[in-house]
Amino acid sequence: MFEKRPLNPVRQALLQKDMVEGYDSLLEHVLAEVEDKQKDVVTFVIDGTHGADFQALLQKALPFVQERGLRFEVLDTYGYLKSGSELRQHFQKNITDNRAFGYVADQKLDEYFRAGTQNDFSTYVTELKKTANEPTVCIVFGPGALWVSNGCADVSIFLDVSREHQEIAHKNGLLNFGFSWNVDAVEKYKIAYFLEWPLLETYRKETLTAFDWYVDMNEPKDPVALTVGDLQKVIRDIARFPLRVKPFLMPGIWGGQYLKKVADLPEDMVNCAWNFEPIAPENSVLISKGEHIVEIPFLLVMAFAHVDMIGERNARLFGDYFPVRFDFLDTMDGDNLSCQVHPKQAYVRETFNEFMEQQESYYIMEKQNDAKVYLGLTEDCTAEGFRSAVEQSQETGEPIAFTDYVQEWPSEKGDFYPIPTGTVHCSGKDNFVLEISATTWWFTFKIYDYVRKDADGKQRPINIDYAFDNIDFSRKTNWVKDQLMKSPQLVKQQGENEEYVLGERDDLLFYVNRLHLTDRWEDDTADEFVMFNLVEGERVRIVSLEDESVSVEFNYAESYIVPAAFGAYAVENLGSTPCKLIKAGVAKNWDVSLVDDSHA
Repeated sequence: MFEKRPLNPVRQALLQKDMVEGYDSLLEHVLAEVEDKQKDVVTFVIDGTHGADFQALLQKALPFVQERGLRFEVLDTYGYLKSGSELRQHFQKNITDNRAFGYVADQKLDEYFRAGTQNDFSTYVTELKKTANEPTVCIVFGPGALWVSNGCADVSIFLDVSREHQEIAHKNGLLNFGFSWNVDAVEKYKIAYFLEWPLLETYRKETLTAFDWYVDMNEPKDPVALTVGDLQKVIRDIARFPLRVKPFLMPGIWGGQYLKKVADLPEDMVNCAWNFEPIAPENSVLISKGEHIVEIPFLLVMAFAHVDMIGERNARLFGDYFPVRFDFLDTMDGDNLSCQVHPKQAYVRETFNEFMEQQESYYIMEKQNDAKVYLGLTEDCTAEGFRSAVEQSQETGEPIAFTDYVQEWPSEKGDFYPIPTGTVHCSGKDNFVLEISATTWWFTFKIYDYVRKDADGKQRPINIDYAFDNIDFSRKTNWVKDQLMKSPQLVKQQGENEEYVLGERDDLLFYVNRLHLTDRWEDDTADEFVMFNLVEGERVRIVSLEDESVSVEFNYAESYIVPAAFGAYAVENLGSTPCKLIKAGVAKNWDVSLVDDSHA
């Protein structure tokens, strides 16, 4: 059975304090620290991620404060923010007028706040100290609370939620941080991607070690907390052993029904288009210690243990950015993906301030009926003719025969298609695709989308100008056949087990191999992370050769990351028949560093 909540156990880290569950336990610990300060006015900072339920904690905290005979004053960071209209104007460069794309923000969180905010807060606390005639707790809460207090916190906690939690909250009415309205769901995600997450997540990374406690608020009725010192210990622990992120399964306009069966998803879920596993910025990680489970963003694992995770060479190339992603595209009993293209590195940096280009590849795990993959252009396709056809379709709402322009290929189980940037492509219906790609995922320029409407009834955004800036019109039928459709190459054997290269190109930062496993395969990370997905078979085990008591087991369609620090390992087939695994990582010949002063 597909495990939707995979646990990553703490194996060796010794924590100074146990994880605590529930508001009462957390507040007992925190308010004991408040009382220990023995000051007339104690500043208690409750900072955190937008979308965390600050109100739930505050409603529990105030009675605790009163029961201890303490007076309280409460301020929130939202009162110091620029207005929604001021924020829209201030960040217009990042938001842009384009429906789907903005410009990745590299400013600091303080730009959300009015000028003089820190001085105003300092003046408030100074006056409070002058007038306080009994022990007082000054509570300041909300995103950016530590910055508002200028770091002058006597006791501090950070409330965190995953991106998945935030995106569900967005669907239920949560607006972007500081904003008073949103045009639609697409704009909401755009502002989160290009503005909110870059600023708030960078702030979290840069300030987290200054907090006393970290609180997982993904289950608002039952928070889980641990000290920030212990958080760093458990992160460094799990980053040295095989790790699986929490799958992020989502419906989509073209989604199919296969993932629903594989992952045992609710019958009333209309479809499942995607499973991100892993897309580092989007996924979270479940860490278990005894009976306690804490959910943290994978970004924090990378922030505090990226060298153990990806190795020294990759850290020099990518910093603390996890560079390769797996995700599933399910169109079984669904529909075609949009006909699309992805931008090259210089374009994505210059136009969108994005870290890396969106290189991709498709591995066909399953197919049915007369499934197709669309890759490259037909030999007769011209830029003028293709553009004229899609523009006319967009204006009239009439579909076109897009295979007059885009080359159609039969889809077969086990096929592999590298997709360098600039190559027109899409999966057709009735495929179950494992996408192995560079980690960037938002920069899909739709060329043609069959005049479909989105779930909100609006016309799906088409990006004709961006697309035609990036299409490489030399990548036609014969080029695709010669350059992208290579036969698997056997590179290693161990007994009846074999490893094949499926794809490795100079213009792709990742390699894709396939392991044909009868019984047991031994290997070594050699200080490079390795990613596995079981694409055929029942169940496998990854076990340390240094300590065979350390192992993980996983099933069909599940993914694991073997960190660079893990060293020598074996992969064992636990099923009754031979199986196959996709194995991926950073290509050994990739030497282009994507880290510079502005993106480190």
